[in-house]
Amino acid sequence: MSICIKDQIQNMNLVIGCTVGCDYCYARNNVKRWHMINDFAKPEFFPNKLRLMEKQRPQNFLLTGMSDLAVWKPEWLEAVLAKIQENPQHQFLFLSKRPDLLRINTDLENAWFGVTVTRKSELWRIDALRANVRARHYHVTFEPLFDDPGLVDLLGIDWVVVGTMTGAQSRKVRTEPEWAWSLTNQAHAGRIPIFMKEDLAPIIGDENMIQEMPKAINSVLEAQKAWRK
Repeated sequence: MSICIKDQIQNMNLVIGCTVGCDYCYARNNVKRWHMINDFAKPEFFPNKLRLMEKQRPQNFLLTGMSDLAVWKPEWLEAVLAKIQENPQHQFLFLSKRPDLLRINTDLENAWFGVTVTRKSELWRIDALRANVRARHYHVTFEPLFDDPGLVDLLGIDWVVVGTMTGAQSRKVRTEPEWAWSLTNQAHAGRIPIFMKEDLAPIIGDENMIQEMPKAINSVLEAQKAWRK
């Protein structure tokens, strides 16, 4: 049975809000529904949440579930990276759709920087990530996958995630299984782990799902199992 990626990687919404403007943005809808901030187009930083990183029980955290790294102010990122350095028991993931706006240089072993690609015309984001972010770990999330990305340059990428549209719009948008399999074959050819998100199970077949984690993220999950409060 396929597993839910949210059970493996927890959201920590240090910044809420985004100016990228994706028409399928679930974060914008959630902010409006739950009144998290006044204006989604004006990102807000919540530094009081930094203390959540001090938990001793190892966890994997996605820090951009309600924002895009490209809209973070430099001082916000500086504060977050400093806190990441203080807490090597965790792994921290960032995502962006505008890596062309990023200028980051870090050697943190537990920080992962990635881009979201939804179609072939957005493959430039992977190149921009490698060019503008100097880091130990890179990842790419193909979600929701709108078309066949074709041949993808995955040089230097440490993890690939693939998913499709969810929610009401999933009736209109469908990721074809051959697109997911093409990415899987390319990742495996480069010895890169790939994770098919649980929403692909009806398309791929639950028995065919491939859900691989990088070693560092898996190590955190193993440490969680052995943890004693």
